[in-house]
Parts: sequence; C-alpha cells; structure tokens
Amino acid sequence: MLAFTAKSLYTPLDHIERPLLLVDGRNIVEIASRSSKALPPNTPLTDYGDDAVLVPGFFDIHIHGGGGHDVMESDASALPIIQKTLARHGVTCYLPTTVTAPMEDTLAALDRLATAIEKFEGNGPVGAQPLGIHLEGPFLSHVRRGVHPPSNLLSPTVKIFNQLWEASRGHIRIMTIAPELDGAPEVIAEAAKRGVCVSMGHSDANLAEASAGFTAGARHVAHVFNAMRPLDHRDPGILGEALTNPQLTAEVIADGIHLDPVIVQLVFQAKGLDGVALITDATAGTDMPDGRYRLGTFEFEVKDGKCLSDGKLAGSILTMDRAVRNAMRFAGLDLQQALRAATLNPAKVAGVGGGVLKAGAQADFLVVNRAGEIQKTILRGVEI
Repeated sequence: MLAFTAKSLYTPLDHIERPLLLVDGRNIVEIASRSSKALPPNTPLTDYGDDAVLVPGFFDIHIHGGGGHDVMESDASALPIIQKTLARHGVTCYLPTTVTAPMEDTLAALDRLATAIEKFEGNGPVGAQPLGIHLEGPFLSHVRRGVHPPSNLLSPTVKIFNQLWEASRGHIRIMTIAPELDGAPEVIAEAAKRGVCVSMGHSDANLAEASAGFTAGARHVAHVFNAMRPLDHRDPGILGEALTNPQLTAEVIADGIHLDPVIVQLVFQAKGLDGVALITDATAGTDMPDGRYRLGTFEFEVKDGKCLSDGKLAGSILTMDRAVRNAMRFAGLDLQQALRAATLNPAKVAGVGGGVLKAGAQADFLVVNRAGEIQKTILRGVEI
C-alpha cells in the first residue's frame, strides 16, 4: 500500500484539507483527512507539500491526436505516443476521436481503435487510457462541415450506423451528428438505444430541428458555437437549444481562438458547472513545432497557435491543463469549479463513470498547484 498527501484534495465535488489518499495496486482504497485517520503502519507516504492539490486525472472526450500523430493512423506507434503526450498534460483517460474519411478508412480505424481499447495493458504508466471512441462524422452538415472532407460526408441511415458500430465492436461512446439531416432522428434514436451519447454538431439546424434531435435522444452538443448555425435573436437555431436546455451538456474549446473568452464565460453561466465539458479537439500538431500535420486523410498547418486547412480552423493544439487554467481565467472560476468540466462532467457524458477520486476508483490523479499547473501525473498508482 502507498499513501499520498498534499495541502488539499478536490474530488472534485468535495474538498479535503490535509488529505490521506491510500492506494493499493492500481486502485484507491480510502480517502480521509489526516486529522481523522492515522497513516497505516509500514505505509510509505509521499507528501507533495503545502502548495499542492490532489485532483482527479482529466478526461478528454474529443481529441484527434498529439505528439505528431493522429488517432486514425495505421502506425502501431501512434496511439502510445498520443497517450504519453496526453498524460504529460494531466489527461489520464480519453476518447480517440475520428474525423470524416472514406468509409473503408473509417471502418479500418474503428477496428484498430477497438483493438487498442480491448488490449490496453494498463499495468504501468504507459499513458492515458482509451475508454471508448468518439465518432465525429460522417453524418455532418455540408454547410457546417468545417474541414471535414465534403466528398466523404454521408446521409445518416441505420444501416451505415450499424456498419460503424460493428467495426467499433460496440466501443462508440459518443457520436456527433447534424440532427437536421434526413434520417438523423432514426439514427439518433438507434444510437441512444445502444448507450451512445449522441452529440449534435457540425449542424445548420434551426431551433425546431435541434429540439427534434433532443427528443430523438441527443443529449450533448459538440464544440459549442463552432461549426453550427450562429445565434440570432429571431432565429436562435441549435445554439438556442444548446444554451437553454438543461438536459444537454456542451463542449467548450477554451483556447481563446475557437471562442472569445467572454463566450466561454457565457456558456458557463448559461449551462452551470454541471453542464460544460472542456475538450481540446487537439490534433497531431499538439506539443509539436509549427509545420504541416495530418488529420485523418488530409493535411493542415500549425502556425502561430492555430491549426488551419484552407483558411478554416482544423482542431487545436490546446492541452487540457491549459484549458482548465483558461476556464478559470475566462469564466472567473476557481480551480475546484473548473476541474468539474475536465473530470466528472466528461466522464458522465461518456457514460463510463470515473472523473472522481473515491474508494474503489482507479488511482489516476494529478498533483497541481493552486493555479492549476501540473506538478505530477499518477497513472494507476504509479507516478510518471
């Protein structure tokens, strides 16, 4: 058994001063205050000091790559590099996210990702753990496709969804779809029936079409404000539904590029602390120098902090630790409040549990300072 302590611990819902976090193997066995529980005999104690806070590992539910690699690559070394890159920035679990590509490429990528999920070793500090797949495309709007290749977009049908589902061997946790497309309500209902969190995005839906998507079973909105019909006071569109429906959670890319800081503040005020999931939408260019990288089957350029393809934003180079700090600064949140959007909320969206420090949970946690800067990452009880 190992013991860890610091100045504070955020579960993130609860706050414990001078905590004692006990780990046996890969799991947390107990969390208590040192004032109420003595250190068990012969248990090594790691004290991270008076500026340190123990917090859950981050969960990124919308990420395409990092460290020079894309999650859809066939190169066997790609995912381990991405996972190590994520862990350096506090992400301990994630959903590798596809981008629209030719159907055969998408099916092959889903098969590879399913294998990576099923065969994840998890016996050592190898990196962030894939807990499922986020399918972004091919059921997206041509009008709001962003950089998704138009020739590979498909009209949604249950038959095509079944092909994708079978290729993933049931590991699709989130699917982003434009709810206004013909056939979308049927696909949304079928996906929701199978436990998929259906996310509305890359959409030109009006308010009625977005509401119909919710009625069919959608409960999440992809990178809110980006790649969707703008908010208008007489035509509120999908954003009207996203911002006012408390049963919809909303993804936020808090890099200061995809959203102005005041819009990040607006989303947190509209959705509350339980309604926002911070994402990175990160690409292969993350943690890499400026240059050209791949996203699915096409290239984009990283320059001056932006990912661009034909002048359009193509994901980001945001890291989750920076997203948390930006959320604090943009929305006036404290560390504990911002953490919910990077831990507990995305875990609930993905439907996999986690995102909270408690007895029985896997021992994936971070040591951060009061500003939210990563000091250490502990994966499955092992410090990396």
